[in-house]
Parts: sequence; C-alpha cells; structure tokens
Amino acid sequence: MPIRCQWAGSDPLYVAYHDQEWGMPVLRDDRTLFEFLILEGAQAGLSWSTILKKRDSYRAAFDNFDPALVAAYDDARIAELLANPGIVRNRLKVNAAIRNANAFLAVQAEFGSFDAYIWQFVGGQPKQNAWRTLAEVPAKTLEAEAMSKDLQHHSFTFVGPTICYAFMQAVGMVNDHTMDCFRYHELGGVPR
Repeated sequence: MPIRCQWAGSDPLYVAYHDQEWGMPVLRDDRTLFEFLILEGAQAGLSWSTILKKRDSYRAAFDNFDPALVAAYDDARIAELLANPGIVRNRLKVNAAIRNANAFLAVQAEFGSFDAYIWQFVGGQPKQNAWRTLAEVPAKTLEAEAMSKDLQHHSFTFVGPTICYAFMQAVGMVNDHTMDCFRYHELGGVPR
C-alpha cells in the first residue's frame, strides 16, 4: 500500500483524486484550468469532498466548463442552475462562475491563453515544496496573494488568497504532497 498525504484518507473518490490529479501540472489546458477555478470558488466554505461528489453534475450543468458558453448564460440559465440539486445552489457562486468566464475570456485575449497568464505566478514551473507533515502546508502564500490581487484586478471574483492557493495546489503549480507521499517524488519532489 503506497504512502499518501494524510488528507487523502480512505474514501475511494479522494484517493483517486489524490493519486491521479491533485498536484499534477495542468499545462496548455485552459478548459481544465477554468474548471478548477470554478470548482475551487464553489468549494468556498464547504468541504472539497462535497465538490468532488458534485463534479460530474457541475460538468453537465456548466457545459463541460467551456468558458465561452458559460460567459453567455442569461437569467433563464441562472434560474436553471439555481434549481439544479447536483451543484451548490448559491446565487453568488453561480454568478461568480459567469463573471469569471467573462474575465477568463478577456485574460485569454490579452495573454494568448489563461495558461500563459496563470503560470507566471510561479515562474512557469511548479514550485517544489518540502513539507514533512500536513500541518506545515500553508493555507496561502505570497504567490497566492499576488495571484488573488491580480485576478481581482482582471474582474474575477471568489478568488481570495486561500482559494487561489487551493487552485495552485490542485493544478500542480506547487507540489504540496508531503515528502513521505509517493506522489511527492513522482511530481519532482526531492527529499532534503
């Protein structure tokens, strides 16, 4: 049995997410980056397991996270989303997803891709951390604070520093697997 980060626990959904996705660098894939941006915002105040369980419903409800389609949602579509039990039915979060889709498209137009924009906050490559325990992993960092401020400058919402850091962890901008975890080494971590 491989050693995993403590947070992965034994829930098969969490274990699969930990082993196959969390911390894996998402490069040149704006759709997946948009998906995680929306899901991390939806998670605010909730557990990540809640969002993972609703992920397939989110993909269906938000047109597989196509930002151009989401940006065009009107009041009727918002009403449908707010009636959908498969997602978090919070008006602020639904409206944020639409606003963020529009901001996402603007960033793509300005920078050529969201990927080119977002990865600048870690110099274009994953930051390799070296945490021995889960307690050492921060909730936010200076890079996450800079990202949050810049995203807000670009009209994004639900992108505070803690959400930004969770996003960075999810899409592999940082390797926050603990050093004893098998994924730490697979994702480029080298023990000190």
